[in-house]
Amino acid sequence: MQEQFKIIYKLRGILMAPPFLFFVFVFYGETERGSIIWPVGLSIFGIGVLIRVWAQIHLHYRLKIHKILTTTGPYIYVRNPIYIANTIMLLGTTVLSELIWFLPVMFLWCIVIYSFVIRREEIHLLGKYGNPYSEYLRTTPRWIPAAGRINEKYSTQNQMTRFLWPSILAEVHCLLWLIPLIAKEILSTQY
Repeated sequence: MQEQFKIIYKLRGILMAPPFLFFVFVFYGETERGSIIWPVGLSIFGIGVLIRVWAQIHLHYRLKIHKILTTTGPYIYVRNPIYIANTIMLLGTTVLSELIWFLPVMFLWCIVIYSFVIRREEIHLLGKYGNPYSEYLRTTPRWIPAAGRINEKYSTQNQMTRFLWPSILAEVHCLLWLIPLIAKEILSTQY
């Protein structure tokens, strides 16, 4: 079973492509309310991007610095803010595709794929960090953020100042998700 998790983990980006490609190329069942769809879709997408930047400020995944067990920022409230942000972004892009009926499919797809990915990641991180990560698993929820939690041992102000710009640059690639949807919108208005 661990080997299956490993394969899904390695292919996680590719596995998110089929539903994205579906709603980029399918025009059937579109909701033609651009004055509502685009502001709502971009807002949802933007929330996902902001969560990714916030997580990156603390995780430093794409930044060239020594990695430690991250339990600050959004990681205080939930163990997987990046996957939650990805799900929110994909829901936003689904809205932008104007295929509102596809939202439950996209949501379920994300939950299934990311559940396997997270299980693999947890096994890896448990081996890497041992007891501190085991305690983190025990005290921090996987999906639903825990309200009212504050990590008083760590001030995030220094993190925000030091890593904000590098984190924004590390996550700017997320905006590329919008290009096919803009192209789809342009094509659909011409025909």
